[in-house]
Amino acid sequence: MNATRYLWNGASLLRSFVSGGISHVNVQITNRCNMRCGFCTFPDRAVAPRDELELADWKRVAKTLARAGSVVCSIEGGEPLLRADAPAIVEAFAEHHFPWFYTNGWFVTEAVARDLWRAGAVEIGVSIDYATREKHDESRRLAGAFEHAVTAIRTLSATAPRGGRQVHVLSILLHDNLDELEPLLELSRSLGVRHMLTFLSTYGIYRSGRAQQPPREKVAGRILALKKRFPHLAIFKSYVEGIDRFLDGRPPPCGAGLHAMNIDHLGRVSPCIELAHIDAANIAREPWFDVKRKLAAVEEPRTCERCWTLCRGSSEAMCGRPRLGDWKDFVTEFVL
Repeated sequence: MNATRYLWNGASLLRSFVSGGISHVNVQITNRCNMRCGFCTFPDRAVAPRDELELADWKRVAKTLARAGSVVCSIEGGEPLLRADAPAIVEAFAEHHFPWFYTNGWFVTEAVARDLWRAGAVEIGVSIDYATREKHDESRRLAGAFEHAVTAIRTLSATAPRGGRQVHVLSILLHDNLDELEPLLELSRSLGVRHMLTFLSTYGIYRSGRAQQPPREKVAGRILALKKRFPHLAIFKSYVEGIDRFLDGRPPPCGAGLHAMNIDHLGRVSPCIELAHIDAANIAREPWFDVKRKLAAVEEPRTCERCWTLCRGSSEAMCGRPRLGDWKDFVTEFVL
Protein backbone atom coordinates (compact mmCIF):
# COMPACT_ATOMS: atom_id res chain seq x y z
CA MET A 1 0.00 0.00 0.00
CA ASN A 2 1.61 3.29 -1.07
CA ALA A 3 1.95 6.17 1.36
CA THR A 4 -0.71 8.37 -0.26
CA ARG A 5 -3.34 5.65 -0.20
CA TYR A 6 -2.39 4.71 3.37
CA LEU A 7 -2.88 8.29 4.58
CA TRP A 8 -6.15 8.71 2.67
CA ASN A 9 -7.55 5.44 4.00
CA GLY A 10 -6.31 6.36 7.47
CA ALA A 11 -8.25 9.61 7.44
CA SER A 12 -11.37 7.70 6.37
CA LEU A 13 -10.86 5.14 9.17
CA LEU A 14 -10.47 7.94 11.69
CA ARG A 15 -13.82 9.36 10.57
CA SER A 16 -15.38 5.95 11.20
CA PHE A 17 -13.92 5.87 14.72
CA VAL A 18 -15.11 9.39 15.53
CA SER A 19 -18.58 8.89 14.06
CA GLY A 20 -19.05 5.51 15.72
CA GLY A 21 -19.67 3.82 12.37
CA ILE A 22 -18.46 0.46 11.06
CA SER A 23 -14.70 0.31 11.55
CA HIS A 24 -13.90 -3.40 11.80
CA VAL A 25 -15.05 -6.25 9.55
CA ASN A 26 -14.26 -9.95 9.85
CA VAL A 27 -14.14 -11.54 6.39
CA GLN A 28 -14.09 -15.31 5.92
CA ILE A 29 -13.02 -15.89 2.32
CA THR A 30 -13.39 -19.65 2.85
CA ASN A 31 -14.63 -21.95 5.57
CA ARG A 32 -12.34 -24.75 4.43
CA CYS A 33 -9.35 -25.63 6.63
CA ASN A 34 -6.57 -28.20 6.71
CA MET A 35 -6.65 -28.38 10.52
CA ARG A 36 -9.26 -29.67 12.97
CA CYS A 37 -9.02 -27.41 16.01
CA GLY A 38 -11.13 -28.58 18.92
CA PHE A 39 -12.83 -25.21 19.41
CA CYS A 40 -13.84 -24.71 15.75
CA THR A 41 -16.46 -26.24 13.43
CA PHE A 42 -15.42 -24.55 10.19
CA PRO A 43 -14.23 -27.82 8.56
CA ASP A 44 -17.57 -29.45 9.43
CA ARG A 45 -19.37 -26.75 7.42
CA ALA A 46 -16.94 -26.45 4.51
CA VAL A 47 -18.34 -25.91 1.04
CA ALA A 48 -16.75 -26.73 -2.30
CA PRO A 49 -14.49 -24.03 -3.76
CA ARG A 50 -16.91 -23.55 -6.65
CA ASP A 51 -19.59 -22.46 -4.16
CA GLU A 52 -17.48 -19.69 -2.57
CA LEU A 53 -17.48 -16.10 -3.78
CA GLU A 54 -15.07 -15.60 -6.66
CA LEU A 55 -12.38 -12.93 -6.91
CA ALA A 56 -14.67 -10.66 -8.94
CA ASP A 57 -17.27 -10.94 -6.18
CA TRP A 58 -14.75 -9.96 -3.50
CA LYS A 59 -13.67 -6.94 -5.55
CA ARG A 60 -17.31 -5.85 -5.66
CA VAL A 61 -17.69 -6.48 -1.90
CA ALA A 62 -14.62 -4.35 -1.14
CA LYS A 63 -16.01 -1.45 -3.19
CA THR A 64 -19.47 -1.76 -1.65
CA LEU A 65 -17.94 -1.76 1.81
CA ALA A 66 -16.04 1.41 0.95
CA ARG A 67 -19.37 3.23 1.11
CA ALA A 68 -19.00 2.82 4.89
CA GLY A 69 -15.56 4.44 4.71
CA SER A 70 -12.24 2.70 5.25
CA VAL A 71 -12.30 -0.17 7.74
CA VAL A 72 -9.91 -2.67 9.25
CA CYS A 73 -10.66 -5.95 7.45
CA SER A 74 -9.56 -9.16 9.15
CA ILE A 75 -9.26 -11.53 6.19
CA GLU A 76 -9.38 -15.09 7.45
CA GLY A 77 -10.99 -18.50 7.04
CA GLY A 78 -11.06 -21.38 7.74
CA GLU A 79 -7.57 -21.24 6.33
CA PRO A 80 -7.54 -18.41 3.74
CA LEU A 81 -4.42 -19.68 1.96
CA LEU A 82 -6.39 -22.69 0.73
CA ARG A 83 -7.46 -20.12 -1.88
CA ALA A 84 -4.73 -19.49 -4.44
CA ASP A 85 -6.24 -16.06 -5.09
CA ALA A 86 -5.95 -14.95 -1.45
CA PRO A 87 -3.30 -12.29 -2.26
CA ALA A 88 -5.53 -10.90 -5.02
CA ILE A 89 -8.42 -10.66 -2.54
CA VAL A 90 -6.13 -8.80 -0.12
CA GLU A 91 -5.24 -6.42 -2.96
CA ALA A 92 -8.93 -5.76 -3.64
CA PHE A 93 -9.53 -4.77 -0.02
CA ALA A 94 -6.30 -2.76 0.20
CA GLU A 95 -7.61 -0.26 -2.36
CA HIS A 96 -9.97 1.25 0.21
CA HIS A 97 -9.30 -0.52 3.50
CA PHE A 98 -6.66 -1.88 5.90
CA PRO A 99 -6.35 -5.64 5.34
CA TRP A 100 -5.14 -7.77 8.24
CA PHE A 101 -4.54 -11.37 7.24
CA TYR A 102 -4.82 -14.40 9.53
CA THR A 103 -3.38 -17.84 8.81
CA ASN A 104 -2.34 -21.01 10.59
CA GLY A 105 0.95 -20.75 8.68
CA TRP A 106 0.85 -24.13 6.96
CA PHE A 107 0.86 -22.81 3.39
CA VAL A 108 3.15 -19.79 3.85
CA THR A 109 6.16 -19.82 1.55
CA GLU A 110 8.50 -16.98 0.69
CA ALA A 111 6.65 -16.43 -2.59
CA VAL A 112 3.25 -16.37 -0.85
CA ALA A 113 4.55 -14.01 1.83
CA ARG A 114 5.92 -11.56 -0.74
CA ASP A 115 2.64 -11.72 -2.69
CA LEU A 116 0.63 -10.88 0.46
CA TRP A 117 2.84 -7.90 1.33
CA ARG A 118 2.85 -6.63 -2.27
CA ALA A 119 -0.93 -6.92 -2.30
CA GLY A 120 -1.15 -4.47 0.58
CA ALA A 121 -1.49 -6.56 3.73
CA VAL A 122 -0.94 -4.19 6.65
CA GLU A 123 -0.52 -6.89 9.30
CA ILE A 124 -0.36 -10.69 9.23
CA GLY A 125 -1.14 -12.86 12.24
CA VAL A 126 -0.22 -16.51 12.73
CA SER A 127 -2.10 -18.60 15.29
CA ILE A 128 -0.15 -20.34 18.05
CA ASP A 129 -1.93 -21.31 21.27
CA TYR A 130 0.67 -23.44 23.03
CA ALA A 131 4.39 -22.90 23.49
CA THR A 132 5.35 -26.52 22.78
CA ARG A 133 5.15 -28.50 19.58
CA GLU A 134 3.28 -31.40 21.18
CA LYS A 135 0.44 -29.36 22.70
CA HIS A 136 -0.08 -27.12 19.68
CA ASP A 137 -0.09 -30.03 17.23
CA GLU A 138 -2.53 -31.96 19.42
CA SER A 139 -4.86 -28.95 19.59
CA ARG A 140 -4.73 -28.47 15.82
CA ARG A 141 -5.06 -32.20 15.12
CA LEU A 142 -2.17 -32.03 12.67
CA ALA A 143 1.44 -33.08 13.20
CA GLY A 144 3.84 -30.33 12.17
CA ALA A 145 1.40 -27.48 12.82
CA PHE A 146 3.74 -25.81 15.32
CA GLU A 147 6.84 -25.99 13.13
CA HIS A 148 4.94 -24.67 10.12
CA ALA A 149 3.61 -21.76 12.18
CA VAL A 150 7.06 -20.80 13.48
CA THR A 151 8.60 -21.09 10.01
CA ALA A 152 5.78 -18.96 8.59
CA ILE A 153 6.43 -16.24 11.17
CA ARG A 154 10.12 -16.14 10.28
CA THR A 155 9.31 -15.99 6.56
CA LEU A 156 6.67 -13.27 6.95
CA SER A 157 8.95 -11.19 9.16
CA ALA A 158 11.87 -11.50 6.76
CA THR A 159 9.77 -10.34 3.80
CA ALA A 160 7.62 -7.65 5.46
CA PRO A 161 8.31 -4.04 4.43
CA ARG A 162 8.59 -3.07 8.11
CA GLY A 163 9.88 -6.39 9.38
CA GLY A 164 8.54 -8.07 12.51
CA ARG A 165 6.51 -4.99 13.41
CA GLN A 166 3.93 -6.13 10.81
CA VAL A 167 3.70 -9.72 12.04
CA HIS A 168 2.16 -11.06 15.21
CA VAL A 169 1.38 -14.29 16.98
CA LEU A 170 -2.30 -14.58 17.89
CA SER A 171 -3.05 -16.75 20.92
CA ILE A 172 -6.50 -17.70 22.16
CA LEU A 173 -6.93 -17.65 25.94
CA LEU A 174 -7.98 -21.17 26.93
CA HIS A 175 -8.64 -23.04 30.14
CA ASP A 176 -5.41 -25.02 29.73
CA ASN A 177 -2.92 -22.50 28.32
CA LEU A 178 -2.80 -19.70 30.92
CA ASP A 179 0.49 -21.05 32.27
CA GLU A 180 1.78 -21.03 28.69
CA LEU A 181 1.35 -17.28 28.22
CA GLU A 182 4.83 -16.39 29.45
CA PRO A 183 6.65 -18.99 27.31
CA LEU A 184 4.45 -18.00 24.35
CA LEU A 185 5.53 -14.39 24.81
CA GLU A 186 9.14 -15.50 25.09
CA LEU A 187 8.69 -17.35 21.80
CA SER A 188 7.27 -14.34 19.95
CA ARG A 189 9.94 -12.08 21.44
CA SER A 190 12.65 -14.47 20.22
CA LEU A 191 11.08 -14.34 16.75
CA GLY A 192 11.11 -10.53 16.79
CA VAL A 193 7.36 -10.12 16.23
CA ARG A 194 4.41 -8.79 18.19
CA HIS A 195 1.84 -10.80 20.12
CA MET A 196 -1.93 -10.46 20.52
CA LEU A 197 -4.43 -12.29 22.72
CA THR A 198 -8.12 -13.01 22.36
CA PHE A 199 -10.58 -14.67 24.72
CA LEU A 200 -12.13 -17.92 23.47
CA SER A 201 -15.80 -17.97 22.57
CA THR A 202 -17.67 -21.26 22.36
CA TYR A 203 -20.91 -19.63 21.26
CA GLY A 204 -22.13 -19.61 17.66
CA ILE A 205 -22.36 -22.04 14.76
CA TYR A 206 -18.62 -21.96 14.08
CA ARG A 207 -17.58 -22.60 17.68
CA SER A 208 -17.18 -25.89 19.49
CA GLY A 209 -16.30 -26.90 23.03
CA ARG A 210 -15.09 -30.35 22.00
CA ALA A 211 -11.63 -29.78 23.41
CA GLN A 212 -10.99 -26.44 25.10
CA GLN A 213 -13.10 -24.13 27.18
CA PRO A 214 -12.53 -20.45 27.98
CA PRO A 215 -10.70 -19.77 31.25
CA ARG A 216 -12.90 -19.15 34.27
CA GLU A 217 -10.35 -17.41 36.45
CA LYS A 218 -9.56 -13.71 36.48
CA VAL A 219 -6.68 -13.02 34.12
CA ALA A 220 -6.51 -9.24 33.68
CA GLY A 221 -3.93 -8.71 36.42
CA ARG A 222 -1.72 -11.47 35.06
CA ILE A 223 -1.86 -10.15 31.48
CA LEU A 224 -1.18 -6.53 32.46
CA ALA A 225 1.79 -7.69 34.54
CA LEU A 226 3.10 -9.63 31.54
CA LYS A 227 2.70 -6.52 29.38
CA LYS A 228 5.19 -4.69 31.60
CA ARG A 229 7.75 -7.44 31.03
CA PHE A 230 6.93 -8.06 27.38
CA PRO A 231 6.29 -4.70 25.64
CA HIS A 232 5.74 -6.46 22.32
CA LEU A 233 2.38 -7.70 23.65
CA ALA A 234 -0.04 -5.44 21.75
CA ILE A 235 -3.25 -4.91 23.71
CA PHE A 236 -5.96 -2.44 24.56
CA LYS A 237 -5.85 -2.10 28.33
CA SER A 238 -9.62 -1.66 28.34
CA TYR A 239 -10.00 -4.98 26.50
CA VAL A 240 -7.92 -6.82 29.07
CA GLU A 241 -9.81 -5.24 31.96
CA GLY A 242 -13.04 -6.18 30.20
CA ILE A 243 -12.16 -9.89 30.39
CA ASP A 244 -12.63 -9.91 34.16
CA ARG A 245 -15.85 -7.91 33.86
CA PHE A 246 -17.08 -10.44 31.30
CA LEU A 247 -16.30 -13.29 33.68
CA ASP A 248 -18.26 -11.43 36.35
CA GLY A 249 -21.21 -11.18 33.96
CA ARG A 250 -20.79 -7.43 33.46
CA PRO A 251 -19.75 -6.87 29.82
CA PRO A 252 -20.67 -3.54 28.21
CA PRO A 253 -23.45 -3.35 25.61
CA CYS A 254 -22.32 -4.88 22.32
CA GLY A 255 -21.85 -2.74 19.22
CA ALA A 256 -21.86 -5.61 16.71
CA GLY A 257 -23.71 -4.49 13.62
CA LEU A 258 -23.08 -0.85 14.51
CA HIS A 259 -19.28 -0.65 14.89
CA ALA A 260 -18.31 -4.06 13.48
CA MET A 261 -19.73 -6.84 11.33
CA ASN A 262 -19.01 -10.20 9.74
CA ILE A 263 -18.97 -11.31 6.09
CA ASP A 264 -18.82 -15.03 5.30
CA HIS A 265 -17.53 -16.94 2.26
CA LEU A 266 -20.88 -16.48 0.50
CA GLY A 267 -21.13 -12.74 1.14
CA ARG A 268 -23.72 -13.14 3.89
CA VAL A 269 -23.55 -10.37 6.48
CA SER A 270 -24.14 -10.87 10.19
CA PRO A 271 -23.45 -8.61 13.18
CA CYS A 272 -20.48 -10.77 14.22
CA ILE A 273 -19.03 -14.23 13.68
CA GLU A 274 -20.69 -15.51 16.87
CA LEU A 275 -24.06 -14.53 15.37
CA ALA A 276 -23.32 -15.88 11.89
CA HIS A 277 -26.62 -17.76 11.96
CA ILE A 278 -28.27 -14.35 11.42
CA ASP A 279 -28.31 -13.73 7.68
CA ALA A 280 -29.03 -10.01 7.74
CA ALA A 281 -28.07 -9.21 4.15
CA ASN A 282 -25.75 -10.19 1.31
CA ILE A 283 -23.12 -7.56 0.54
CA ALA A 284 -22.19 -9.30 -2.72
CA ARG A 285 -25.66 -8.52 -4.08
CA GLU A 286 -27.10 -5.60 -2.10
CA PRO A 287 -26.12 -1.92 -1.90
CA TRP A 288 -24.43 -0.65 1.24
CA PHE A 289 -27.42 1.42 2.33
CA ASP A 290 -29.60 -1.71 2.53
CA VAL A 291 -26.88 -3.73 4.25
CA LYS A 292 -26.34 -1.03 6.87
CA ARG A 293 -30.07 -0.62 7.50
CA LYS A 294 -30.67 -4.34 7.91
CA LEU A 295 -27.68 -4.76 10.21
CA ALA A 296 -28.75 -1.90 12.46
CA ALA A 297 -32.21 -3.47 12.74
CA VAL A 298 -30.86 -6.68 14.29
CA GLU A 299 -31.63 -6.41 18.00
CA GLU A 300 -29.88 -9.50 19.36
CA PRO A 301 -26.40 -7.94 19.81
CA ARG A 302 -27.81 -5.17 22.01
CA THR A 303 -28.51 -7.70 24.79
CA CYS A 304 -25.91 -10.35 23.94
CA GLU A 305 -23.37 -11.07 26.69
CA ARG A 306 -21.96 -14.34 25.37
CA CYS A 307 -18.46 -13.39 24.22
CA TRP A 308 -15.55 -11.07 24.85
CA THR A 309 -13.36 -11.74 21.84
CA LEU A 310 -10.72 -9.30 20.62
CA CYS A 311 -12.83 -8.24 17.62
CA ARG A 312 -15.60 -7.18 20.00
CA GLY A 313 -13.31 -5.58 22.56
CA SER A 314 -11.21 -3.61 20.07
CA SER A 315 -14.21 -2.21 18.20
CA GLU A 316 -15.86 -1.28 21.50
CA ALA A 317 -12.65 0.42 22.60
CA MET A 318 -12.39 2.56 19.48
CA CYS A 319 -16.02 3.30 18.67
CA GLY A 320 -18.37 2.24 21.40
CA ARG A 321 -17.11 4.29 24.31
CA PRO A 322 -13.63 5.59 23.44
CA ARG A 323 -11.33 6.72 26.25
CA LEU A 324 -8.12 8.68 25.98
CA GLY A 325 -6.21 5.56 27.04
CA ASP A 326 -7.77 3.55 24.20
CA TRP A 327 -6.61 6.10 21.64
CA LYS A 328 -3.13 6.02 23.16
CA ASP A 329 -3.09 2.21 23.00
CA PHE A 330 -4.28 2.29 19.38
CA VAL A 331 -1.53 4.66 18.27
CA THR A 332 1.32 3.08 20.25
CA GLU A 333 0.36 -0.59 19.84
CA PHE A 334 -1.21 -0.77 16.39
CA VAL A 335 -0.03 2.24 14.35
CA LEU A 336 3.54 3.24 15.21
